[in-house]
Amino acid sequence: MVSTIVWGTGNVGRAAIRAVEAHPALKLTAVLVHDPGKVGRDAGDLGGLDRDLGVAATDDIDAVLATGPRAVVYAASGDIRPDEALADITRAIRAGAVVVTPAMYALYDQRNAPPELREPVLAAIADGGGSLFVSGVDPGWGNDVLPLLISGLGTVVDVIRCQEIFDYSTYDQPDSVRHLVGMGQPMDYEPPMIAPTVPTMVWGGQVRLMARALGVELDEIRETLDRRPLDSTVSTATMGEFEAGTQGAVRFEVQGVVEGEPRIVIEHVTRIHPSCAPDWPTPPDGDGAHRVIIEGRPRIEVTVEATDEGGSRAAGGNATAVGRLVSAIDWLLDAEPGLYDALDVPLRPAVGKLGRRQP
Repeated sequence: MVSTIVWGTGNVGRAAIRAVEAHPALKLTAVLVHDPGKVGRDAGDLGGLDRDLGVAATDDIDAVLATGPRAVVYAASGDIRPDEALADITRAIRAGAVVVTPAMYALYDQRNAPPELREPVLAAIADGGGSLFVSGVDPGWGNDVLPLLISGLGTVVDVIRCQEIFDYSTYDQPDSVRHLVGMGQPMDYEPPMIAPTVPTMVWGGQVRLMARALGVELDEIRETLDRRPLDSTVSTATMGEFEAGTQGAVRFEVQGVVEGEPRIVIEHVTRIHPSCAPDWPTPPDGDGAHRVIIEGRPRIEVTVEATDEGGSRAAGGNATAVGRLVSAIDWLLDAEPGLYDALDVPLRPAVGKLGRRQP
């Protein structure tokens, strides 16, 4: 069994605990937390399971890494603390661990990552012999391996479009929803997540990955942005009220331009209430979906709806993203130490999981 730790127990960390517990080749040996109120709580409780796992959460990073875990699922946020996240990740790699994480956007396309991110990781790999694989939580597979797989079914491919369509009122992350994305803020507020160049920083790597896999050269990467205000005040179960006239919906695209035309597009359509921007794309039902559209001949459209934690689509998206990462651990352990991306790491079938009891 592969000794595996989960570092962080937020929306992604909860799913990671369940994924590690369910994996037949992995053994959850530690859970690292930052919140003093979580220290000592059982991993099963923190992961939303109905039973204890016999692993008490701790904030003692040195002690956990000193045990020599073979794998680390780094589930702590990198959105507003990228330097700290990088330091944590390289620390685990130096301890000899394989690390999988969604936290470092710029490493989705590790070949073109900024030197100030790539070089510390490569130095840690050389020192400790660990590895790193970064894949998105939006989820990454929806912006790389899935569209690439589907593109191979077409005779002619004109445009590959990847969509995330979500009602953020069900997403229990008030700081991210209100401040990073700007829901409920005045329309003259500039949300950090959609400020100029930021979407390209976050999702441009996945556009470049697809271009590399398809064998095409990008002229450039462009961004588009549209925002809509709420027509009336709405109340949400998780985050309270959002006032009329404040931002209620955001739609942006990160476009990979080939020979002057946007050919590889990652699009996000997010609302705080279904009544806002009803003319924009909507999920078939429920609070969200991920969709891949291949414009060409034939036209192909695939919509993925995943649910978890009582039917939440946001939780389902997190769970599938984490599943991609956790399923990569044994492949990474068999590979040479290194820095890997989604084109390197195959999407694994559910070997040994079929018919197992749900965690």
